[in-house]
Amino acid sequence: MELGISTFAETLPDPHTGETITHAERLRDIVEEIEMADHVGLDVYAVGEHHREDYAVSAPEVILAAGAARTSSIRLSSAVTVLSSDDPVRVYERFAMLDGISGGRAEIMAGRGSFIESFPLFGYDLNDYDALFEEKLDLLLQLQKGGPIHWSGRHRAPISGLEVFPKPEQEALPVWIASGGTPDSTVRAGKLGLPLVLAIIGGRPQNFAALVELYKQTAAQSGHRIESLGIASHSHGFVWDTDEEAADLFFPSTRQGMNKVGSERGWGNYTRRSFDIARSEKGALYCGSPETVARKIIDLRKNVGIKRFLLHTPLGTMPHDQVLKSIRLFGEKVAPIVKDEIAQWEGR
Repeated sequence: MELGISTFAETLPDPHTGETITHAERLRDIVEEIEMADHVGLDVYAVGEHHREDYAVSAPEVILAAGAARTSSIRLSSAVTVLSSDDPVRVYERFAMLDGISGGRAEIMAGRGSFIESFPLFGYDLNDYDALFEEKLDLLLQLQKGGPIHWSGRHRAPISGLEVFPKPEQEALPVWIASGGTPDSTVRAGKLGLPLVLAIIGGRPQNFAALVELYKQTAAQSGHRIESLGIASHSHGFVWDTDEEAADLFFPSTRQGMNKVGSERGWGNYTRRSFDIARSEKGALYCGSPETVARKIIDLRKNVGIKRFLLHTPLGTMPHDQVLKSIRLFGEKVAPIVKDEIAQWEGR
């Protein structure tokens, strides 16, 4: 069982003071958060890509490279790389460089992206949303194999017998498929035998067990070994000394972040009641004491089959010292409980 942190590097106004952190300050904070996650022995740190005012990271591999120079063990991933609006060759080259800097710790989490600002920014037609991802993923996987590339498609110039440099430290750069929970993306990952990351940010996490089973069945039917498949989830959360303290600290920024996105997507108002339901035993918010958060992750492993869990923290803007403490508690308190119980459970 692997445990890690993910962030979208939000730069929303502080819900208490109204002050907005600068992009530059948030970037520097993230480097320290990566360093803390590595220090407390977490397995992975993942950073999302966005192209809008309220997020600080447009190129995850750049901030991850800064973190790589100050860490030694933690794996470094995007969450996600919006592959549809990027050039797979440039993506591969940049992550190969990150892999070299980090000594073989880079990963790519490829997705279509739930935000669409990058499409008009880079000149892509949203009508090609699905076709772009499928074609560019195909090219990225060709690049992953190494050697001279022979490839052609509709949305990019062909490549005939060329190699891409630099080469990564790892034999092959890991490529994960990110899914918001649709059967189509789950089936795609299963057919290709690629590790899958599910964004579980609402409802009951146990309901995703059916998608995981679909993924496994599809992979097996496509000739892939189920035992070797990576299955991960990403959920909002925050760890503090007690359940109530964690809730009181995490709710203001969570409400602000959820209502900001919700206002653009037609969601209902996010209230304290919404928050408390989500942080309950069966909800998708992993907010509470180390024991509470650990128990929910253990249940996710046992009932859904997740092998890697990413705690998305913070959601919105929170004081940097609180974020660092939450990461420290996650690594020092939550991780040992989870890993010890899972090891005992699977060893029976």
